[in-house]
Amino acid sequence: MENKQPKANGALIAALVIMTLLAGISSFLLFQQKEVSKNQETTINARVEELATTRVKLDSISTALDAKIAEVQKLGGDITELERVKEQLERDKAAIRRGERISISKYEAKIRQYEAFLAEKDTLIAQLKNENVVLATTNQTLNDENSTLKTERQQLQDSVTNISTVNADLSEKVTRASALKAQNVRVLALNSRGKARDASADEVKARRVDKIRVLYTLLDNPLTKQEEKDVFVRVLDPSGAVVSDMASGSGTFSFNNEDMIYTVKQTVPYTNNNQTVELTYTRGVPYKPGKYTVELYSEGFRIGEGSFAIK
Repeated sequence: MENKQPKANGALIAALVIMTLLAGISSFLLFQQKEVSKNQETTINARVEELATTRVKLDSISTALDAKIAEVQKLGGDITELERVKEQLERDKAAIRRGERISISKYEAKIRQYEAFLAEKDTLIAQLKNENVVLATTNQTLNDENSTLKTERQQLQDSVTNISTVNADLSEKVTRASALKAQNVRVLALNSRGKARDASADEVKARRVDKIRVLYTLLDNPLTKQEEKDVFVRVLDPSGAVVSDMASGSGTFSFNNEDMIYTVKQTVPYTNNNQTVELTYTRGVPYKPGKYTVELYSEGFRIGEGSFAIK
């Protein structure tokens, strides 16, 4: 009996030692597991924060990139490269949203590339702004020059118009100055035997008038061409009607843009030496008593006038 008691105590002690060791090991393992979980949580939280920071940076870059695209487009620059980078940026943002396994260092490198690209485009935008300022200045200069040219052109047109008006006035004056002038217009009344009486000086009986002979002097004029001139003679009766007979050579001519009837037409070789001209007109009916007027026209001008009387 006395030998069994020490053995039981030794076994109990051994059991307690083993339990103590097991408790220590369990406590160590539990502590180690907690440390691992804590480290994993710290790592996860750090990665989440890194991803969130990366996403914020990408969003900020996206906003800046949109602003750059709008500004370059407004300035008239090429946005092809900007839009290509924008598409790549959207793919990177989508990858982060999908939770794909991403190397943060890789995205940090991409962010640095995006930021460098934005800085490069800031330089481009500044260059475009300078070019636009130069273009605006050039356009203003061109507009000013164009306005000056328009003013000078208008002044030139006004000068040409004035010169044309002056030339037209001078031409009209020269034309008028070169017009024929007939003086000493007289009318002789011829009877059937050819005897003439001056009807411009004395009244002639109608029964004694078989023909009339118109005489006049064409004054010399150095401005008038020496050539054949058409002279239209109009004889107006006491009532103002034109004595005419289309079958005997009467017709019409233009004067002051109007058609006028003439009694007889004569072609005169103008010699510029105060030449005396005469023409004879035969009428098929007797002349009514009264005062008759004789008008002479040539080259658009009324060149002379006379009269005669019938009783």
